[in-house]
Amino acid sequence: MTFSDIMKESWLSISGNKIRSFLTILGIIIGVAAVVVMVTVGETVQRQIDEQFSALGTNTIIIRAGAAQIGGVRTAGGGMRLTIQDAEAIATLPGVDMVGPMRSAQAQVIAGSRNWSTQLMGVWPQHQQIQNIEMSHGVFFDRAALRNASTHAVIGTRVARELDLLPNPVGQVIRIGQVPLVVVGMTREMGDGMQSTDDAIFVPLSTMQQRIQSWRFHNAVPTIMLRLHDTADNNFMTEQITALLRDRHRLRDTDRDTFQITDMRQVMETMNTVAGIMNMLLISIAAVSLLVGSIGIMNMMLVSVSERTREIGIRKAIGAKESNIIVQFMSESVVISFIGSMIGLLIGIGGAMFVVPALLESSAQISYWAVIISFVVAIVVGLASGVFPAIKAAKLNPIDSLRHE
Repeated sequence: MTFSDIMKESWLSISGNKIRSFLTILGIIIGVAAVVVMVTVGETVQRQIDEQFSALGTNTIIIRAGAAQIGGVRTAGGGMRLTIQDAEAIATLPGVDMVGPMRSAQAQVIAGSRNWSTQLMGVWPQHQQIQNIEMSHGVFFDRAALRNASTHAVIGTRVARELDLLPNPVGQVIRIGQVPLVVVGMTREMGDGMQSTDDAIFVPLSTMQQRIQSWRFHNAVPTIMLRLHDTADNNFMTEQITALLRDRHRLRDTDRDTFQITDMRQVMETMNTVAGIMNMLLISIAAVSLLVGSIGIMNMMLVSVSERTREIGIRKAIGAKESNIIVQFMSESVVISFIGSMIGLLIGIGGAMFVVPALLESSAQISYWAVIISFVVAIVVGLASGVFPAIKAAKLNPIDSLRHE
């Protein structure tokens, strides 16, 4: 038999029982589509993590006031505060590129007849470089504004929209409480995500201290952010900062830290590990679907062998070899798997292109290696699933087969 004869016979056999063949193919469709979609989901989440941390920078360290909580209870020393002097001392450490203390609060901002509740951030000018904040209009305030406690403000794009400001809001006046602020810049839109500046207002820390809020501890700040030099070792610098702050806070060896240090590189590595585990879990779930589909093919082929016992006997009686019978049943199994994998690939690619971006609110990039692997695996599954039924059919005794009713 030629290749075309084999394919024709396989198609006639498959189309002879349309419902059973469809249900068998459906298992492969679900398995292949699941592999493509699950891998796309995993890689999209991984890319989102990388983008978020690359925007902030892996050489960034965040120091927060207060001791770590153990079992939900804050340990002794939790009332200690970080100060601007702490930030200035950290800035003198070798390996530290720039430092920026910061304080935040929820504030009601007013412009004309409109108002909006947003995050107010009192920062140093270095905060722009530490957080890699890009400007769409205007500039970030400078050291002179910090020194003079100027009423300058940098706003996010959502704040501008909610207050119905001009597309270029530079020069417009907004108000927080009784304090008028002149907009000197607007940040570039970042979208939802970690460290987004879209719904925030930045003012000089001195302005927030002296004009907007009254603090009992004038130099206290809850957070200090810093950026290390590219050649600095994050772990070593964390140890140096810890030693410096413990010395400045006069902590004894038995005392716990009165601050928490977060190394963004370690956080990124942890998040990547978690994302990798999630990705493997998703692929494993999809692989189970393929396994179920292969079992369905094997079941269908075994039933087909039982139903076509007399046909197999006739073929062998007129001279068909065992290899011919094996090739015939193997080809049917591969055709089923091929049809299912093709339809599954189309559905999977469609889901990856349209469904995944809608669910994750992010553009999704189809993994071509997942497409290739799922296709190859589906064909291998078809071959593997057809081996046992094909051998069983080839080993049938032609005399017993001809007697079969």
